[in-house]
Amino acid sequence: MAIGVFDSGVGGLTVHRKLVDRFPEADFVYLADQAHAPYGGLGGEEIVDLTQAGCRRLFEAGADVVVLACNTASAIALRRLQQVWLPEHRHETGRNLNVLGIIVPTIEAATGRPWEHQVSPGEGKIEKLEILGVFCTAATAMSQVYEIEIQKRREDLAAFSEPCPGLAGLIELGAPEEELKVVVADHVDALRRRIGRHPDKAILGCTHYEIVAPLFAAALPPETSLIHQPSATADALARYFERHRDYDLGGSGRRQFLTTGTPGQQSDLVSRFWGAPVTFEAA
Repeated sequence: MAIGVFDSGVGGLTVHRKLVDRFPEADFVYLADQAHAPYGGLGGEEIVDLTQAGCRRLFEAGADVVVLACNTASAIALRRLQQVWLPEHRHETGRNLNVLGIIVPTIEAATGRPWEHQVSPGEGKIEKLEILGVFCTAATAMSQVYEIEIQKRREDLAAFSEPCPGLAGLIELGAPEEELKVVVADHVDALRRRIGRHPDKAILGCTHYEIVAPLFAAALPPETSLIHQPSATADALARYFERHRDYDLGGSGRRQFLTTGTPGQQSDLVSRFWGAPVTFEAA
């Protein structure tokens, strides 16, 4: 078996890096759907179809568990895949397959509550309202998944999503750091103006943004803490495998990188983040 990691592009490598660190002996297959990236501006049905195709390709490559290292795919496609497509595909293949997302562990990290926890209206007196900023793609912002799910778990934590159209594409193309710095600062300031102040904490709700996390940290005040999705996802996956010991994670330390786009070495920005050159094969 292998652990599959799927993203529209190279942003999911931020999650992949933490998973490799957590499971160094496990086998991994990463798939970047660069032919259709970024997903943030696509329609819902197209996102579902592309995510399903990516998961199918990873299952064919030997993965039994696929992590959607993409907020847009997790917000728009995950539930449909889990409830409609996956049961049929398990039956067809006779394999114990699963697809997991990154939004649940992120919300758990942001709220300090397990996913199962839900508050009753008026459960407790709100002495101070915390503000959570979510920098994300347009599709994730439109889904309002963070606002809805966080409100169910913390009445004293208000989430505000700030769509950052085009930012994931710039990162994917390896745009110069100075250009990215200006774009990030503009979005941070847009959120500040919309809510009247800087958030108390922030989620980088697109895994591409984690590659430029230092730029977000520099644009936000020091007292605003960043919630890092890769770490939260690695922690959640470790707990998942503790509960599901029947999965064989492999032991050869295989690292395979696939792309639906142009094979070859990725940008210097990606290589610097990963810690070594990253070369993709054709999917």
